[in-house]
Amino acid sequence: MAGDGRVRVSERRSTGPPVTARPYCGSVSEPDPDELLDLARSVAEAAGQLLLDGSARRRTDVGTKTSPTDMVTEMDRASEALVVERLLRARPDDGVLGEEGTARPGTSGVRWVVDPLDGTTNYLYGFPAWAVSVAAEVGGEVVAAVVADPSHGEVFAATLGGGATCNGRPLATGPGPALGTALVGTGFSYESARRERQAAVLHQVLPRVRDVRRAGAAALDLCWVAAGRLDAFYERGLQPWDLAAGALVATEAGARTGGLDGGPPSTAFALAAAPALFEPLRHLLEMAGAAGA
Repeated sequence: MAGDGRVRVSERRSTGPPVTARPYCGSVSEPDPDELLDLARSVAEAAGQLLLDGSARRRTDVGTKTSPTDMVTEMDRASEALVVERLLRARPDDGVLGEEGTARPGTSGVRWVVDPLDGTTNYLYGFPAWAVSVAAEVGGEVVAAVVADPSHGEVFAATLGGGATCNGRPLATGPGPALGTALVGTGFSYESARRERQAAVLHQVLPRVRDVRRAGAAALDLCWVAAGRLDAFYERGLQPWDLAAGALVATEAGARTGGLDGGPPSTAFALAAAPALFEPLRHLLEMAGAAGA
């Protein structure tokens, strides 16, 4: 994640060989993205199993964060603790940024961006759309990403320049449909005033697409674009941990990702879509005032 909140990922997956290590700080080589991916997969799957095992007590010790509807549980914290402990056991010099408060600087040039439970409300209600998201940045750019969906036994993964997979099977996003037949995912803020503005945007978008879905877990939404289960996804106000892993999976599958301003996806606005759909949907969102919603 770049310092301005933008996610730096390639516009489209290269057909060439995977990115190789480049010199870092003169004498130290960057880590192999595949090795980072293996570690991310291991810790994400372990955290996912922890959450599955704890699902019977998912409504215990529930607190709130930014608003009364923005919930956090003991399981969010336990999952983050597991992920951080295992990452640092393997790579003690790395930095870590986690949703539940971990903000550890590192000295290796690698930073892990972690959402230990993306879709907490879904988890609390037993709605099977939640995930563990783990991304590795090198020099501020995401190079390896895993989104584990324990409810469905799926693990989405990607490396920069190396493609994206689901349970080891390659993902390839098609060119996409016309805007009027597109299935579009989105998400809403926890703040009521912003939700009202987002509803006004949706009022203009909904009649111009096939339909809209709101699953409540942005990391999964982005992976579902990669898998062709959604033609596009957009949301304003995502946090780095919501976006880092899923954006790389979508991009490496061949989706186009970006913001409304022509730059990369960011915490201000994130859009992922099949390539032919991206510009028509971006234009519709601009006209609907999504940038200010």
